[in-house]
Amino acid sequence: MSPLTFLILAFALVCSVLASPINLEKRITHSGRGTWFDVGLGACGKTNVNSDKIVAISSAIYGSGGNCEQWMHITNTANGKSAYGKVRDECPGCGAYDIDMSPSLFQELGSLDTGVLKVSWHYENKDFEP
Repeated sequence: MSPLTFLILAFALVCSVLASPINLEKRITHSGRGTWFDVGLGACGKTNVNSDKIVAISSAIYGSGGNCEQWMHITNTANGKSAYGKVRDECPGCGAYDIDMSPSLFQELGSLDTGVLKVSWHYENKDFEP
């Protein structure tokens, strides 16, 4: 193989690797209030029940629903307990980084009697399953 052919093949290989899509993680951690609600038909078009691990995100983040069906990792910053929930609804009354959770998800982090928790959360990869 001539040196020119080798250089052309090496260049083509490098270009193809650079052009390949990269699965970037959305690991920006947000902080806000965590509340709970009785679930039902969510903004993502799925009917949910209170035993599902459901999250409703603020309208500011929900937008056109691009995060529907995405898992989130949620931590109660007061006691360190954490859990996973799936985005299936919009919370029009939530502040930008506040989340509303199904009762079963909320109970993994704290007591329903508390009503409001300080939480931090981030999205998992699109292909993540807990």
